[in-house]
Amino acid sequence: MAIDWQKEVDARKDDFLNDLKELIKVKSEREDDKITEDAPFGPGPRDALNHMLSYGERDGFTVKNVDNYAGHIEFGEGDETLGIFGHMDVVPAGDDWETDPYDPVVKDGKLFARGSSDDKGPSMAAYYAMKIIKELDLPLSKKVRFVVGSDEESGWGDMDHYFEKEDTPDLGFSPDAEFPIINGEKGNVSIQVHIGVGNEGSYTLEKFQGGLRDNMVPTGASAKVTTTTAEQAEAMNIAFSEYLGINPISGTCTINNETTLIFQVAGKGSHGASPQFGHNAATWLAGFLDNYDFAGGAKNFLHVAAAYVHEDFYGEKLGVDFEDPKMGKLTMNAGIFDFDVAKENAFINLNFRYPQGTSAETLQASINDAIGEYDVSLTVGGHHMLPHYVPQEDPLVTTLLDVYEAHTGEKGEEQIIGGGTYGRLLERGVAFGAMFPDSVDTMHQANEFMALDDLYRATAIYADAIYRLAK
Repeated sequence: MAIDWQKEVDARKDDFLNDLKELIKVKSEREDDKITEDAPFGPGPRDALNHMLSYGERDGFTVKNVDNYAGHIEFGEGDETLGIFGHMDVVPAGDDWETDPYDPVVKDGKLFARGSSDDKGPSMAAYYAMKIIKELDLPLSKKVRFVVGSDEESGWGDMDHYFEKEDTPDLGFSPDAEFPIINGEKGNVSIQVHIGVGNEGSYTLEKFQGGLRDNMVPTGASAKVTTTTAEQAEAMNIAFSEYLGINPISGTCTINNETTLIFQVAGKGSHGASPQFGHNAATWLAGFLDNYDFAGGAKNFLHVAAAYVHEDFYGEKLGVDFEDPKMGKLTMNAGIFDFDVAKENAFINLNFRYPQGTSAETLQASINDAIGEYDVSLTVGGHHMLPHYVPQEDPLVTTLLDVYEAHTGEKGEEQIIGGGTYGRLLERGVAFGAMFPDSVDTMHQANEFMALDDLYRATAIYADAIYRLAK
């Protein structure tokens, strides 16, 4: 039976968009200070998870909430399970939005909102693909389970808990990347560089802060500096204005009580897996301050950021650069900076996306060799993910590429990325869409958007793919 999948999607466009808008309105940023037993990652991720599951209940699927960590929407029968993995949590919206990030706006055929492309929009596309198959009452030989997570952007604690309670699907995909397919993902590990907070120089660093998450290039950074004299403060203010004029950042500097300067810098955000496409506000600010007579821990903090991290996206200055013929280059994102004289130590959080052939232990040893003289200590934190690869010859990969080619007329080839998706949860798991090769990637950036035509086209592809894999 030939099915016009795009026609089926077009008949449901209005419902799709209305459901997606209501889901996006749930501000689902993780808030650690609001974590409770009922809300393991804060109220926003919990509420978005339950909102998504409510669509499954409305539409007659089998639905299960696993302790507000994650849940699933399921239909079909069979000995095997096809898993689809999406997530409802989002990275912090940050600044520089032209619209309210949680009041979705359609403009020029694009849906602007936090989560429109990562990952509520693509998740809705996958869900509506399942809904179409169910409503057409098509026969299946596998269970189809849409697993809905709520902590993908942080530590993946949702999936750790979910798989303690639920069985693992046999194969599957995550609609959280790009077409034609992502069948390989680099390893992902964060290493914190801890530094003291001593200050004994002509200039005193009171505070320095930048960044919101490991996996985001910092769009903003701030610092509070005290000088010895008013003349020093005024000269520093003038030099900062000149620095802004010749570099790809913007910012302000104000002088309080003649000798205290407050710096604010705005850069350009990007996904932490592709730091080369952003302008790290924190390292640019550190690069300016490193020219002055700070001392002790403050000097070490600024110098490490300026001399070993700034504009080095591949870890060459830290001696961790590495390239694999298949998986490509290691990348490094300095995502969080925190220096405060009121605290015991400061830190810089470095997030690495590394290919097969190196390891977290190797990275740690190389970093210590490079900057150990600056009185640093290193810790590995976050959710460490090893490199993942599903061979191109696997029937899962070949089927998904066949579907992509059938709907686009374009040849599909394997791809390996630095980003981490839920596809790697399964031995036979990949990422599949929802961005197309010509889509503009605005994940983790201000003014995030997803073209509606891309979402609708992805829905048709997902419906065809799910049916071919599970019929």
